[in-house]
Amino acid sequence: MKKITIAVDGFSSTGKSTLAKQLAKALGYVYVDTGAMYRAVTLFAMRNGFVGGERDNVSALIRLLPKIQLKFKYNDALGFSEMYLNGENVEKEIRTLDVSNNVSSIAEIEQVRHKLVDLQKKMGKEKGIVMDGRDIGTVVFPDAELKIFMTASPEKRAYRRYKELLDRGEKVKYEDVLENVEKRDFIDSNREFSPLKKAKGAIEFDNSDMGLKEQFERIQNYALRVIEKQK
Repeated sequence: MKKITIAVDGFSSTGKSTLAKQLAKALGYVYVDTGAMYRAVTLFAMRNGFVGGERDNVSALIRLLPKIQLKFKYNDALGFSEMYLNGENVEKEIRTLDVSNNVSSIAEIEQVRHKLVDLQKKMGKEKGIVMDGRDIGTVVFPDAELKIFMTASPEKRAYRRYKELLDRGEKVKYEDVLENVEKRDFIDSNREFSPLKKAKGAIEFDNSDMGLKEQFERIQNYALRVIEKQK
């Protein structure tokens, strides 16, 4: 049976990563969380004082891009791959609200996108991959056999993110999380390079009022039908 490429795009906190992980596991495919890659670069920029000040030092970050090494390492105990930045496991640190507040501004830098898109394209050369992000179906894999575009209301997405952060022990306010979600939506959809948009031929999937089990089963059925046609 031929393997396919599955691109999962959509707004923040729509559950793209959760769905993509489930789908990859069920199909025996490789899963790549491109959001973790942009978050890791953002963490690098924050640690080096390139964001968060009066003026973001974009040029300094661009000069150091060749020194940023990103790698996914599978964790048997957790059942998924974790992000490593220059050899350091940063999986927990990249999921904080501080990183969320800065990631969209880093992700819109042209040189950052070029670097990560090149890495992502290399990862998917052999197919048999599920990759989620913002521009997978439009830029990284425009010829993907299956493209999913996930959406949900900002309020529902903010509440999911709020609960997730609380479960991790962060002290956050729902209003701050909602503001972050809406801000990221605007930046992601309006940036000059690779803006977030529904790819041609993508299946739009609104999971505002849908449970994890139902959405997984529906999208898995989409995937199996597409795979069946590849014979």
